[in-house]
Amino acid sequence: MIKYDKNLLNNLFLTEEADSLENGGFISKDQKKIIRNQLPSFKIQNNILVRLGFFVLGSFLYSSICSLVTVIGLSGEEFFFKICCFLFAGVGIAGAELITNQKFYRHGLDDAFILGTLLSIGGGVFVITEDFETVLTPAIFVAIASFLTYKRYLHLLSMLVFCFACSAVLFFGMFEIGNIGKTILPFVAMLTSGVFYFFTKRKINNLKEVYYYNGLLLANNFCLILFYLSCNYLVVRELSSELLGVDVQPGHDIPFAYFFYAFTFIVPIVYLVQALRTKNRIMLWISFAAIAFTVFTIRFYYSVLPIEAALTLGGLVMFAIAFFSIQKLKKKESGLTFKPDRINHSNAILNAQTLIVASTLGMKPGIKTESPMDFGGGGFSGGGSGESF
Repeated sequence: MIKYDKNLLNNLFLTEEADSLENGGFISKDQKKIIRNQLPSFKIQNNILVRLGFFVLGSFLYSSICSLVTVIGLSGEEFFFKICCFLFAGVGIAGAELITNQKFYRHGLDDAFILGTLLSIGGGVFVITEDFETVLTPAIFVAIASFLTYKRYLHLLSMLVFCFACSAVLFFGMFEIGNIGKTILPFVAMLTSGVFYFFTKRKINNLKEVYYYNGLLLANNFCLILFYLSCNYLVVRELSSELLGVDVQPGHDIPFAYFFYAFTFIVPIVYLVQALRTKNRIMLWISFAAIAFTVFTIRFYYSVLPIEAALTLGGLVMFAIAFFSIQKLKKKESGLTFKPDRINHSNAILNAQTLIVASTLGMKPGIKTESPMDFGGGGFSGGGSGESF
């Protein structure tokens, strides 16, 4: 199923670990160069701006080919209009196959053709079904297509599209049930995201193919975000107003309001504690974002202080927390510390042994330098002392 050579994927993983070790000062630039020469990899673009430029260039190329197909097929009129998106998807698949055959990976050109394929499939299904009230059917096809493109090309953006498409399938599927589905939607979304969080977590812990790690990590953290938003008080109340027409009068509240209040406050704290306990940086960022959204939720309905006073007070509190945290952690050498990371990726040291083994055959022995000190001629364990005083 995977288009790329698995040996090249493993080599890419090792070279990325070499970059981390070199940035951390564990290996030299010469050693990293030897490793890269021994491990051939893809034509990859790590500079996000350059990759974006190639994406724009690939988009122009893709749209030009699709325009040519349109000009040729204009004689078909209505029939061509119904199948044109699928023809564009075929162009995208052909372009992606051609680009990946040239060993382009995470380059920008491949992004344009793969994302164009997913967009064309969704548009084509939408045109054929003529389902203008719900996007359930197009969402199902986009979810399937994005999963296949991720499995085929290990395309990280396809995994992100897959997560959003699956969420759309869940939401619009519950809408099809009626008012009952709309009522229990927050709880269904919460349970579903929780189940898939632990599922992806187990997959990551038991992972053998390292090239699937980033995709599973993205899906795992997407589940964390969806879990919090599913039962956030602001989200539930506003969706209840839009979907069920619930008009909350002064002195009244939505059903299960106390549960949603507690959920909105407790979950960010749980995320924060778990992130600090497991030293999970991404979860720590998500917990900060969830705390900020919780504060926004409170301010949205309850204006305790004027906005100027609230911002000033919040800034003072954040400054105090940051200052005392720095004072507490700046001298710690291990665990949770304020000292900068020598290695950004937490799994770099775990793979250092593999990296060293892969590069051992090409490592040049160090040059032995003569010591300027003239020690004695002691034998056995004399440490350099002679037999005479």
